[in-house]
Amino acid sequence: MTTHEESARPTGREELVDEVLLAGRELSTAAVLFHTALASRQGLSATDTKALDLVARLGPMTAGDLARHLVLKPASVTALIGRLEDKDALRKAPDPGDGRKVVLHFNEEFAARNLHYFADLVGSLRELCEHYTDEQLATIASFTKEAAHRQAEATQRLA
Repeated sequence: MTTHEESARPTGREELVDEVLLAGRELSTAAVLFHTALASRQGLSATDTKALDLVARLGPMTAGDLARHLVLKPASVTALIGRLEDKDALRKAPDPGDGRKVVLHFNEEFAARNLHYFADLVGSLRELCEHYTDEQLATIASFTKEAAHRQAEATQRLA
């Protein structure tokens, strides 16, 4: 932490909660801007890159599953899948359990070709983690996961 950040630490519970909420807003903005810049480099949209992240993290899924995760209409997801196929980022394959369905698979070669875009950020974040104890990192991870879950729920309610 910088000296300014240390001296500007809030003291009361309400101030701490406000600080956490503000930090979340700042992180959200930084993430959107990063993924917008990343998508631009790849010739994709930010939504395209988030769709790729979902398939990469959650594993193969149908277009309907992807639409539900992204809270998008099926027609929008169809166009999105087309863009990702054109970039060789996703591939379709018959569902082994139901040959009438198509399953989307993340192309690991696409990831390998684009890994360099993340190297600086990931290295910097790993360095930041060195400033925290294992217990603090566990708390940060727990809070971040739960905040993401609650934001996903709020997104579903807005849709």
